[in-house]
Amino acid sequence: MRLVIARCRVDYTGRLSTHLPSAVRLLMVKADGSVLVHADGGGYKPLNWMSAPCTLAGEDGVWRVANRTGETMTITVEEILHDSTHDLGADPGLVKDGVERHLQELLEEQCHVLGAGWSVIRREFPTDIGPVDLLCRDELGGYVAVEVKRRAEIDGVEQLKRYLQRLERMLGPVRGVLAAQEFKPQARVLAADRGIACVQLDYDALRGMEPVNPTLF
Repeated sequence: MRLVIARCRVDYTGRLSTHLPSAVRLLMVKADGSVLVHADGGGYKPLNWMSAPCTLAGEDGVWRVANRTGETMTITVEEILHDSTHDLGADPGLVKDGVERHLQELLEEQCHVLGAGWSVIRREFPTDIGPVDLLCRDELGGYVAVEVKRRAEIDGVEQLKRYLQRLERMLGPVRGVLAAQEFKPQARVLAADRGIACVQLDYDALRGMEPVNPTLF
């Protein structure tokens, strides 16, 4: 990544035309070719930018950035106060707290949240169309397939229904539970229609930050 702090003017031409008068700004040129113009304020959003794929050409203090659709951004550099290049390396990506894998792990340890007397047979129980998140036994010894989501939508209900069809061929009768932190109203309606129970999860409670008070719908 190249970082340039410079006094500059910026003119953009495309679906609309904009002009940034002369001022000191941060110019960022990323490894993928994107060019961004930042001010020392306004949060994370740049004043102007050109996303990759685009081309950058510069001579005599004028940077010309263009993309495939004909949009152009012209940066006229009047004075450079700082110019440095840094190799940031490969980015591992954003790791979110409370993602489905973490919820699965917590539920494996605290299966009683799903039902009193329940036990986990296996996480990621395999079927011929993919693994179901948790396969459990209820207090009567019956099989229960649990699909875990951060935000449950219609697709999650249909996914679990497909797993249930496969599991019933392998194991006999299997109930389904969709466990999630949030539920779309349509997901609740469809789950009820498919005979699938919904358990709303409190992530903080699962981590021991609050009493565990799951809601069964």
